[in-house]
Amino acid sequence: MDMDAAFEFSRYASRLRTGQPELAAQVLRAIDRPASIDTGDLGADGAAPDAAALAAALRALRARVGLATLLRDLTGRANLTEVCAKQTRLAELAIEAAVGVHHQLLVRTHGEPLGADSGEPQRLIVVAMGKLGGAELNVSSDVDLVFAYPEDGATTGPKPLANQEFFDRLGRRIVAALGDVTAEGFVFRVDMRLRPYGDSGPLSSSFAALEEYLVTQGRTWERYAWLKARALTGDRAEELQRLIAPFVFRKYLDYDAYAGLRDVHRQIREQGRRKDYASNIKLGPGGIREIEFIVQALQLVRGGRETGLRARGTLNALTALGARGLLPRPAVAELSAAYVFLRNLEHRLQYRDDRQTHDVPTDNAERDALAAACNAADADALDGLIESHRSAVERHFDAVFATGGASGDDPLASAWLDPAPEDAQYAALIAAGYTAPLAVIETLARVRQSTRYRQLPTLSRQRFDALVPQLLRAASDTPKPGSPVDASVVFGRLLALLETISGRSAYLALLVEHPPVLPRLAQLMGASAWAADYLTRHPILLDELLDSRVLLEEPDWGAWRRELHADLAAHAGDTERQMDALRHFQHAQAFRLLAQDLNGMLSVERLADHLSALADVVLAATLAYCWAQMHDGIPVAPPRFAIIGYGKLGGKELGYASDLDLVFVYDDPDEGAPQRYTRLVHRLNTWLTTTTPAGRLYDTDLRLRPDGASGLVVSSFDAFRRYQREQAWTWEHQALTRARFVAGDATLGAAFEAERDTVLRLPRDPRRLRDDVVEMRRRMYAGHPNRTPLFDLKHDPGGMVDVEFIVQYLVLAHSREHARLTANVGNIALLGRAGELGLVPRALAATVADAYREYRRRQHQIRLQGAPSARVDAEPQRAARAAVAELWAAVFGDFWRNGRAPDFG
Repeated sequence: MDMDAAFEFSRYASRLRTGQPELAAQVLRAIDRPASIDTGDLGADGAAPDAAALAAALRALRARVGLATLLRDLTGRANLTEVCAKQTRLAELAIEAAVGVHHQLLVRTHGEPLGADSGEPQRLIVVAMGKLGGAELNVSSDVDLVFAYPEDGATTGPKPLANQEFFDRLGRRIVAALGDVTAEGFVFRVDMRLRPYGDSGPLSSSFAALEEYLVTQGRTWERYAWLKARALTGDRAEELQRLIAPFVFRKYLDYDAYAGLRDVHRQIREQGRRKDYASNIKLGPGGIREIEFIVQALQLVRGGRETGLRARGTLNALTALGARGLLPRPAVAELSAAYVFLRNLEHRLQYRDDRQTHDVPTDNAERDALAAACNAADADALDGLIESHRSAVERHFDAVFATGGASGDDPLASAWLDPAPEDAQYAALIAAGYTAPLAVIETLARVRQSTRYRQLPTLSRQRFDALVPQLLRAASDTPKPGSPVDASVVFGRLLALLETISGRSAYLALLVEHPPVLPRLAQLMGASAWAADYLTRHPILLDELLDSRVLLEEPDWGAWRRELHADLAAHAGDTERQMDALRHFQHAQAFRLLAQDLNGMLSVERLADHLSALADVVLAATLAYCWAQMHDGIPVAPPRFAIIGYGKLGGKELGYASDLDLVFVYDDPDEGAPQRYTRLVHRLNTWLTTTTPAGRLYDTDLRLRPDGASGLVVSSFDAFRRYQREQAWTWEHQALTRARFVAGDATLGAAFEAERDTVLRLPRDPRRLRDDVVEMRRRMYAGHPNRTPLFDLKHDPGGMVDVEFIVQYLVLAHSREHARLTANVGNIALLGRAGELGLVPRALAATVADAYREYRRRQHQIRLQGAPSARVDAEPQRAARAAVAELWAAVFGDFWRNGRAPDFG
């Protein structure tokens, strides 16, 4: 649309050009640049406050900015972002100016308002709500405001007022300064109905009064309203934000909010069905309000835990929801496109006469004019675009709040509601695949009679009652033919989880509100007893089941490292919340890996790599924040300190429940360094091992440090070097073969890796080395007796420890000549290298590597079922054990215990 067409379309712009030709000329001269808005437009700085002059200046500014923005938008020079930004900035400046001038005028008569407790001057905080709060104000929009002030008290002047009365008077002046219609027009209509108690409440509230209202009277729709709240004036805005945040965002995932949000959804849908809203692109079906409600509902549910979702603008929030997988990316794309389209359409409706309207016209001439302003081919084409976008929004709106669940006539419901050993209950359970229906009925009866169930609040009991039949059905659909786990076992695990979470209504709400989660949950708990126990101990992880796409996504450690840093930074200064954030992160990522593991997507080796990488990320973050905490958050140089991983962490063979074997070193000449880094280690270990409401991170084992449990918890790097070269036992050098730098100072980490290589390549007496390794193997065997006929995959002769000791001996005995052996690449790869170098028979090394890989796979499967030890029938392992024994004999000679190798063949 060209400039003449823009003036022709907007009768408001045409009137301005006719009535104020100088203004129109000024705007057109600068039309290729966004309209400027600054305090200079309101008069000279330092001038005496003048209410009449301010009113005139604000209305003149509004006319200039409005005309420039309108023309730039209609002629394609401005996009939606610019239009909203200009309207938002205009409102911010107008409010700031009105508060400043009228505060001064009131102070002349009544004096400064002071806080009764602090004695400090008080300033009005104007809180922007709605679109102004979200910095997405549209043209011809009202501004939704709330007025607050920090403390009650009184003014100091000759005509003193209570602070309440002072700020009420100031508020009335601000409303008039913005909204009164004069010969020059108005600036913004002001809507104050979102304040506590609405129109019947006082115009302004102290922080204390506001907090009391939100805690005792606040309703779900008010949480929705306060979500975009943003302070525009005053000097204690952060304090106000801290007061509001707990009302809007719960500490954890708030699925309880769905009941209230669904009620609002119902009201929106009923209102939208009214005939007079059919053409309303804001309030009608598929309108702007529905997009905003989808976004804000998900923000309310999850924003307490995921601070990155607290973005105020609708488009920014949609992007954040999509990035976290909380809305499918196609839905985000459709909703974003609809939002931009409908907001642009809204502006064109309002450009016509500078009138707040959202109704698409029915008059043919008006429809044609609107189509031209929207660059549509004609009115019918525009109608098609509107219908397409609104239909998409309506579909997503209903999908977010869809209800589901078991049918009211599900025969399994009778088994729960009346768990008696009668024909109907037996038939329902048998038909569902339960082979021992009496045991299930007895379990259901026990739960119904339990004190825990009987004392549940009414809403929680209703949700519990709705879930049990669904869980019975999900459990019966889970076991695969030939599976050792039947439906009764799966249901028992599900019921244990349900009983555990029954006291937390939000978890019950999550399962009720998201029926597709139940089959995923049953599949996971049926596949692994350990997984079932883990989820029961950490029910907050139920949230991870909502989006299977995200759950099964390949780990992106760079992205997750950034996510963890953002979560920790959001709770700066709050140690408890940071420790919880670390635990939530670690548990969530481990659970995602567990889901991928149970879906057959990860080999044992790949899983161990990921679990080790997860520990690395957590250790690095924990170290950084412990160091910052020691310095009270004041930026300082990073510590000259390194965390060294040993054992399974060092060898990248970590399991779900593995301890972390850690050694700490520093390289800092400062005389206070030993004490400082000792404090750091103690703090670090506390952060890792303390059980908080969110659980625990890891158990740690620090006994591999120099001199073991009797040694210092942290060593200087020089002391560590001397100890390894001059005092370390052979078993400590065995442990060093699986050590690596994990976190901390990269330069020190590189020095450790170089020193490790040097120590592993020291010359050694082969016979003494052999004797030391075999003696240590004997001690380990004696410490893990197996009095069963089963084969212990790890500790018995011919098992995993034998393979590991063989590899460690080969590294220590031959690295001096073969540097390739010092690489920390794992036992299987090192066996291959030893075979390639001719240190052991190549074919035998390959056979033992395959056996070791199979041992690890079997051990992992057994541990997933919660078994305390990995023991299996010995006969199928005879060939693998014989191969390991043959390699042991080839390396150490013809003895293992009592001078003889075990006989496996």
